[in-house]
Amino acid sequence: MAEGTVTQTYAVTGMTCEHCVRAVTEELSALSGVDEVRVDLAAGTATVTSAAPLPEASVRAAVDEAGYELAVDGA
Repeated sequence: MAEGTVTQTYAVTGMTCEHCVRAVTEELSALSGVDEVRVDLAAGTATVTSAAPLPEASVRAAVDEAGYELAVDGA
């Protein structure tokens, strides 16, 4: 991981196929400062590497735009 980058993993609900992976990857990749997005369909997670921590509201909105939900921590 490059110096000055942040990696955050989010639980995403509702993903069932490769189309889901592409949709979530596309929306998260469009966020400002995002360097890399890795979606693990089996685990139901999206790992985002960015220049700085991303506001949860922005991540939630991007996942929602893709048609899925960001799972709430501890839920």
